[in-house]
Amino acid sequence: MARTLSDKDLSILKKLAPECADTTCSGSGFHYQSILPPVSNHYALDDDDFEERLKRLDLFELRYLAEVILDGSESLCCVQPEHAEILARLLSERVSEDLGKRVMAFYTAAGEGSY
Repeated sequence: MARTLSDKDLSILKKLAPECADTTCSGSGFHYQSILPPVSNHYALDDDDFEERLKRLDLFELRYLAEVILDGSESLCCVQPEHAEILARLLSERVSEDLGKRVMAFYTAAGEGSY
């Protein structure tokens, strides 16, 4: 589902990728419509870097990400499979095991992204 990133979304994106100066995807030319795909594909150097970026988020921000993933407004379709697993693990460890499992099930049901 396409969306315009809210101020809260942009704040989280900047926390995850402070080097993000422009919210326009270099590949498509469109503004980012989700938070995690650009971090996964454009800013994180590797799996460890992606995890370190997610660890910058507080519990409220992690829970918010999970909520917008589960309501379908935050896309995981282009998130690398390893990064989806990292996100689900961190949600399980820091927020709730159930939430981590639900996010991973949502990702898997969507065909493990189109990455």
